Amino acid sequence: QGYYKWLRDPVSRRDWDDAHVIDVMRQIHENDSTLGYRFLADELADAGIAASENRVWRLARVAGLQASHHRRRGKGNRPGPAVHDDLLGVTDDKGRVTHDFITAATEPNQVWLTDITEHWTSEGKLYLCAVKDCCSNKIVGYSIDSRMKSELAAAALRNAIALRAPAGTIVHSDRGSQFRSK
Repeated sequence: QGYYKWLRDPVSRRDWDDAHVIDVMRQIHENDSTLGYRFLADELADAGIAASENRVWRLARVAGLQASHHRRRGKGNRPGPAVHDDLLGVTDDKGRVTHDFITAATEPNQVWLTDITEHWTSEGKLYLCAVKDCCSNKIVGYSIDSRMKSELAAAALRNAIALRAPAGTIVHSDRGSQFRSK
C-alpha cells in the first residue's frame, strides 16, 4: 500500500512546499543579495508565505543563499603566509635567522617591538598590546581590550605614533594574525 502511494506521489508535500519557498527566496535574493536568512524570513512574510526563521535558515542553506556581506569564521579565514621582509633578521652560517635588537637601535624611534599578552581578571581575560622602543627600553604605546583582535594592535601603534611622531621607524612583531590582518 505505502509503496504504491509513493509511485503516485514521489515528492512529499513538505518537499514540494520547500521547493516553492526556495523559488520565492531566490527571487527575493536576486533583487537584494545583501539579505540574510532573517531578512528573507521577513520578506517571505510580506509576500504572504508563513515560514519560521529556522525553516528559512534551513532552506537558505540548502539553496546556498547567504548575505553578500556574510563573513565565515573559522579555519577558512586565516591570514596568509608570513611576509619575508624582516629588516632586522640576520642569517647565520647554519641558515637560522637571528635578531639583535639592542645594537639595531642607536637612537630613539629607530626600532620598536610589539606583542600582545593576556591577563586573567575576575571578569575574564584582558588583552594588552604594548609597543616598546629598543633604544630607551620604554613602552611608547599600548592598548587594552577584552578581545584579542587586529584593532588592539592597530590602536597600540596609533597611540605610539601619536606620542612619538616617528619617521622611518621599523616595527617588529611576532607576526601573529592580529599584526598581519587588514
